[in-house]
Order: sequence, then structure tokens, then C-alpha cells
Amino acid sequence: MRTTAGEDTGLTERQMGVLEAVLRLLVEAGDRLTMTAVARRAACSKETLYKWFGDRDGLLAATVRWQAARVRVGPIDGERLDRATLTARLEEFAVNWLTVIASDTSIALNRVAIGQAAAEATLGAIVLANGRFAMGRRLEPVLVAGRAAGLLAFDDVETAFRTFFGLISRDVQIRLLLGDRMTLDPETIRADAVRATRQFLVLHGAP
Repeated sequence: MRTTAGEDTGLTERQMGVLEAVLRLLVEAGDRLTMTAVARRAACSKETLYKWFGDRDGLLAATVRWQAARVRVGPIDGERLDRATLTARLEEFAVNWLTVIASDTSIALNRVAIGQAAAEATLGAIVLANGRFAMGRRLEPVLVAGRAAGLLAFDDVETAFRTFFGLISRDVQIRLLLGDRMTLDPETIRADAVRATRQFLVLHGAP
């Protein structure tokens, strides 16, 4: 059974509503986000926010983890893994990743993290740990299982992931962050995911 982002992170529906408010405020206000504004938008007290998430950095960290939890990959049976299932799982990951980074909330969150990177490493480190690095850990079992099943060939799993990641993302994320209004509807995202998976299998598919 597929889990939701809330189930993945142990959040209640009320807490997810708060994080959704944070994302919307990031789109509207950028790095001028305050606990007072979040409490007002989410219709809860600041005391509740501090109890649930700690300070502003804790709230942002929870928001990043919740956003990243949307990028999921289905379970696999390593003993019965075939090329069709492996391809489906890779495509699923690629679709989820592109869908997340193309959202206005994800763009706003990453802009804030980049804007603060020079002054304070906190949010940048949070985004890296729960974004790019978490994605690598999430897909690693699929890649390792594919190699064990004789479907993939690579020496280093991190290098293989970086190759796949690059084929998925290309220049999409940087263009979005710089304001390029790209067309990334579900059909385009699906086509890009299929293309990236096909190219990855050409590079790393076992003979």
C-alpha cells in the first residue's frame, strides 16, 4: 500500500496543514517568513508552532522533509526483479522528482535556501540533506537490486545515481530558479521521465 508524505514523516493532518501554509507563505513572501505569519495563516498559536517544530529553522526543516517525502519509489522484490519492473520504478522516481521541483512551492523554498547560503548554512544544509542526499538514499536499494539481478552494471552506486539524477534534471531546476516559465505539465514530465530512464539504461543496463 502506497504511503503518503505525511505517513512517511509521521506528521498529523493538522501539522501538514501548517507546513502547507509555510510553503504558500514562502511563495508569497520569500525569506521574510515569520512564525507570526505562519500562525496567522495556519490558524494556530505560535506556542503550538514552537511545541511542534521548535524555532523557525525547525519549522523550515520540517517543511523541507515533508516536501522531499513526496518523491517516492515503490517497493521491489529483488529475487524476482525484471527489466519491466526496474524500468517502472525508475520512471516513477523521475516523475515524482520532476513534479516536486517544478512546483512553485519547491522553487520558492530553494530560492530562500540559496539566498541564505552565504550568510547562514542552516537552511542550505537542510535542503541538501533532505533533498538531493535523501533522494540518493531512497533510490539506492533499487539500483543495488537492479545490479544484483543482472539488469544494471556499475561500479559505484553514488556515481550511477548522479548519472540518473543528471539525466532527469538536466538544466530544468536552474532554469526554474532563474524564472524561466517552462512548460512542465504531467505529459511533459512523464515523457522526460521515460526519456531519462531509457538513456540511463543505455548507459548502465547490463548486456
